[in-house]
Amino acid sequence: MAQTPKKPKRPHAVFTLLVEVGRRANDGLPEGASGAALMCYASGVDEEEAVRETVAVLKQADLNVLEVTGYGTLDERLDQGHDIEADERALMDRALAENSVIVAQTTVFREDEA
Repeated sequence: MAQTPKKPKRPHAVFTLLVEVGRRANDGLPEGASGAALMCYASGVDEEEAVRETVAVLKQADLNVLEVTGYGTLDERLDQGHDIEADERALMDRALAENSVIVAQTTVFREDEA
């Protein structure tokens, strides 16, 4: 039986994603929160794959993903003039090395009380 040639592995990059989530039972968000914004670094061969993987991981964590905004790779962000600190670069390196999704920051949204 002839072996089929393996496709060459496409290199991964790390994409910066801002994910907005709403409430869902057992989501782990604090009481009184209406949702949150999560800054994530996700590895993928392209941004679409990074988004799919991020959404899948967050859904497994019982988070209700509402919207994902992509900010590109490290190089794309640098080209746009973003200032990227060493700790942020370290998290991006970790996401690439582990082929993972890292939630770097969570900002909780609360409804204004009248």
